[in-house]
Amino acid sequence: MAITQAMCTSFKKALLDGEMDFSSDTSQTFKIALYTSSASLDASTTAYSTTNEVSGTGYTAGGNTLTVVAPTTSGTTAFLDFNNTTWSTATITARGAVIYLANGSTNPAVAVLDFGGDKTSTAGDFTIQFPTADASNAIVRIA
Repeated sequence: MAITQAMCTSFKKALLDGEMDFSSDTSQTFKIALYTSSASLDASTTAYSTTNEVSGTGYTAGGNTLTVVAPTTSGTTAFLDFNNTTWSTATITARGAVIYLANGSTNPAVAVLDFGGDKTSTAGDFTIQFPTADASNAIVRIA
């Protein structure tokens, strides 16, 4: 099994179809779910799944709700960011994550994150720290 960091191909199509709105549609909730090293996640991931999702103290299936930082531009690049998110007092081990639109039915995937190895917390904070929100580093960029 492998986890490969990518912006999901189905997300790119959803953007073109106008199915995802990161700024004006406040009814859209984005979440991040954590996965074990047994997961197979990459650009072809289309939706949130419970298969190989982590479990443990302080973690609820489906993951954490993300707070979107408004999309912006710099030069010819558009980008957006999320606020960092933490599972407090958690005992979990994760190898990667999926950001997805929690719509209650299809839960379409946005991006796959590869942690580069297992990350563990033992009765402590497990934090996802997103990169700097700029044209070169933001977690979602369209150049």
